[in-house]
Amino acid sequence: MTVLALHALHEADTVVYDALVGEEILALANENAELIYAGKRGGKPSPKQRDISHKLIGLAREGRRVLRLKGGDPFIFGRGGEEALTLVAARVDFRVIPGVSAGVGGLAYAGIPLTHRDTNSAVTFVTGHNASGIVPDSVDWQSVAKGSDVLVVYMPLKHITQISKMLIDAGRSSDEPAAVVSKATTAKQKTVVSTLANVATDAANAALSPPAMLIVGEVVRLREGLDWLSALSGIQLNPDPLGNRQLDYGA
Repeated sequence: MTVLALHALHEADTVVYDALVGEEILALANENAELIYAGKRGGKPSPKQRDISHKLIGLAREGRRVLRLKGGDPFIFGRGGEEALTLVAARVDFRVIPGVSAGVGGLAYAGIPLTHRDTNSAVTFVTGHNASGIVPDSVDWQSVAKGSDVLVVYMPLKHITQISKMLIDAGRSSDEPAAVVSKATTAKQKTVVSTLANVATDAANAALSPPAMLIVGEVVRLREGLDWLSALSGIQLNPDPLGNRQLDYGA
């Protein structure tokens, strides 16, 4: 988390937090702050988005200093924009503290760089499901598949078989490196490295659970040398099934 987010935790009277916020983070809050859970998890009973937004308005109008605490960056598949626009409509003053998105910081923890000058010059972020819980039909998957060397799919597990097939049908190689990172940056982080054709099966066999990300592209191969987290622990938890084929990454 950022230093400014830590400052907000220390100063807030009330913290309205998401499901992806860990206990270690909540422990940093002002000891007198009220902690209110407002997490949304797919397939589980969750607060309605409208109710969460109205709760923020009500708390602010009580004169409280409210922190809406989200995992990652609130404006990247985090509904931060929806909630902020509701505050605008209610004439509630607010500020946004940008976070570190899982598609950036989480991949760094898995040893997978988003970019490398010898592999890609573009990255595409896409969500694996829409508000209804299905694969977004508003996404042009043909263009996504062809438009970027590296794809990062947020929340993919429920539909990973369908997403992988759509990407292959759109022209991505079935042998292209792919990985799934589960619970990134936590003590339960787990990474499975595979190919686009096999990643759904391998993720299921590894019993990966949300939150997770799917990464497709040659940058996945770099993990073999950049898996610093496993190196620190002295344990190689995630063997690379792609073999020893290496790219020449230069000096």
